[in-house]
Amino acid sequence: MTATYNPAARFEIRISEVEFRRTPTRTLMARIYQPQGAGQFPTLLDLHGGAWNNKDRMANAPMDEAVAKSGMLVVAVDLRLAQEAPYPASVQDANYAVRWLKAHAKQWHGDASNHGVLGSSSGGHVAQLLAMRPRDARYNAHPLPEAPNVDAALAYVATRSPISDPYARFQQAEKMKRAEMMQKSKTYFNPWEAVYEGNPQQMLERREAVSLPPMLIMQGALDDNVIPPIQEKFAATYRAAGGECQLEVFDGCSHEWVAEPGPQTNRAHEMVKAFIARQLVALRRAA
Repeated sequence: MTATYNPAARFEIRISEVEFRRTPTRTLMARIYQPQGAGQFPTLLDLHGGAWNNKDRMANAPMDEAVAKSGMLVVAVDLRLAQEAPYPASVQDANYAVRWLKAHAKQWHGDASNHGVLGSSSGGHVAQLLAMRPRDARYNAHPLPEAPNVDAALAYVATRSPISDPYARFQQAEKMKRAEMMQKSKTYFNPWEAVYEGNPQQMLERREAVSLPPMLIMQGALDDNVIPPIQEKFAATYRAAGGECQLEVFDGCSHEWVAEPGPQTNRAHEMVKAFIARQLVALRRAA
């Protein structure tokens, strides 16, 4: 039986790690944050940031632990980095991870019937692509033999500082004379034209036939990497296309404010839990 999600609940959690996919370059791991109880707990997949070139499943551990302790099965996964394989490799890994978690959630007392995703920075970009193109043939490139009929559709998506428009973000790096950041974009979007094709903002502007699950965007007011106007434009375009998009600006915060403990980090943790709770209630009422 599916447990009713209460964001104010407090559970002990068990953390473990398993292999979820082998690639030509390495084994991708999944870090499981499992509430201790009968469940079945709603599930959330976490996608790490790192400008597509850095970091791994550990990048968002404080957020993952905070959400898991409220009664969510949270699974954070490795994604291939740009040096290993450019776009859309990381999106393919994430798409596979959605399907893999849906197929295996029960072994950790999870219920993946209303499955969501959480993504930070470049992981937010990947999360947006997953949400908007859940059945894209390129993103579904890796088969899941044990569950061939499971799809990657998402019930909701929560993001922190997502790269909603990677080309506009590249232009900002140019303006700030950040050569390393510019190179990271070029390493990931190779060939460079992919920066327009794999671009959530431009997908909406092209009026692509996309899915529009409810979305949360948490944005630092002082972010000079993905600047607030990029998120404001994306949120407005998403709503105009018919989607629900909650944009919340965090005063005094830069791009990675959740990396440090404090009131605004706590606020972000609580906001993610409250957003998920609202989505699960709405889905239950609509069922």
